[in-house]
Amino acid sequence: MTVHFIGAGPGAVDLLTLRGRDLIAASPVCLYAGSLVPPEMLEICPPDARTIDTALMTLDEIVAEMVRAHRHGLDVARLASGDPSVFSAMAEQIRRLEAESVPYDVCPGVPAYAAAAAALGRELTVPTVAQTVTLTRIAARATPMPEHENLAELGRSGGTVVLHLAVHRIAEVVDALRPAYGSDCPAAVVAHASRAHEIVLRGTLATLPDAVRESGIERTAVIIVGEALAAQHFPDSHLYSSTRCRD
Repeated sequence: MTVHFIGAGPGAVDLLTLRGRDLIAASPVCLYAGSLVPPEMLEICPPDARTIDTALMTLDEIVAEMVRAHRHGLDVARLASGDPSVFSAMAEQIRRLEAESVPYDVCPGVPAYAAAAAALGRELTVPTVAQTVTLTRIAARATPMPEHENLAELGRSGGTVVLHLAVHRIAEVVDALRPAYGSDCPAAVVAHASRAHEIVLRGTLATLPDAVRESGIERTAVIIVGEALAAQHFPDSHLYSSTRCRD
């Protein structure tokens, strides 16, 4: 028996990895967050699978279901939106599973920020413009941020900033990043990336709060800020340069 932590991707079922699909299809128990995982993904489960929406469950209740499945020798598909390596609460679940000697593994998935970048048709790292991507969030309505990871400090390093779980505090995000990036810095919000009802907002730090308010976006969105979003005049990557090829 194994608990499979599966990156369910940003939402579109066809962005689920083949490995993830096969693990779901073979697991008699499936735990998923109904607010994030589309119902179509559950159609991959075995016909008689026990499917459990964890949206309103506590961490202890979720882990109890996994331990119960372990005692009955039943594999568990634990679906995490995007990729489980970021903002998935996987670490605290694994800590409890290890304490109970319940085996587990991890299947990566397409992260939400990658789907958002695809929707924008942009690379987040552009030669001489941005070579660093910072994935972060803000502390509002969530676990406090480490003191040295506040948004204003992170913004000083430059590069492309990607925020999850923060669109409901867009004005606060803009205020924190404006000193380092400037009001005219390109910025975007992508909500429900990869889904049929995807919403894409493009603008600048100055225009983004009004655009978000008018769109009604309150959750399930990624904020991206940085010059890479609008870069046009930059050198070709050295990897494919004629100079390198001659060398």
